[in-house]
Amino acid sequence: MTLFSKLSDSVDKALELPISPERKELLGLLIDFIQEKINQGEMVNLNFICTHNSRRSQFSQIWAQTAADYYGIPANCYSGGVEVTAFNERAVDSIMRAGFDVIPTDTSDNPRYHILHSRGGRPILAFSKTYDDPANDAKNFAAVMTCDHADENCPFIPGTEQRIPLRYEDPKAFDGTGQEAEKYDERSLQIASELFYVFSKIQKK
Repeated sequence: MTLFSKLSDSVDKALELPISPERKELLGLLIDFIQEKINQGEMVNLNFICTHNSRRSQFSQIWAQTAADYYGIPANCYSGGVEVTAFNERAVDSIMRAGFDVIPTDTSDNPRYHILHSRGGRPILAFSKTYDDPANDAKNFAAVMTCDHADENCPFIPGTEQRIPLRYEDPKAFDGTGQEAEKYDERSLQIASELFYVFSKIQKK
């Protein structure tokens, strides 16, 4: 698989970012879940969850699926929330700046997008939804909690085999400021860095 040229440059930047030992310990939980599934010959299903499914969980789904495809790991990466809002337009813009091809498929208040990382690649479906939306067609998944509110207020998520806390700071804090684009891109690349690290550690059968 050959990533789009601009996206490949973004991945190179992400791979250069340092990851602290504390974060690597958390990421190890996700690595172990994925590796066990691969060892058992089972599909890897990951559901990235935050409250509104508008920013961090969307970044996580997109980068995780891209990393899985890049390293040739069979995985279904989803995202969801506890409330339906919309894939925030600032996050959409950030994904475009990273080099993804973003194709809107409708113009509703909660638009759907097909996100492409390479020519001929399988589109990643992105829109705001609850974690149990039919589009998240998975059972036996790891629930990866990307925000503290969802992690603390969703004590039980049906279908979960393992719950993994992987919280990220919300770029929403910089909405409307001169740092808005910078902080969205910073958070996106942090997530890319960590999820590419995760999938790079998986040993294929």
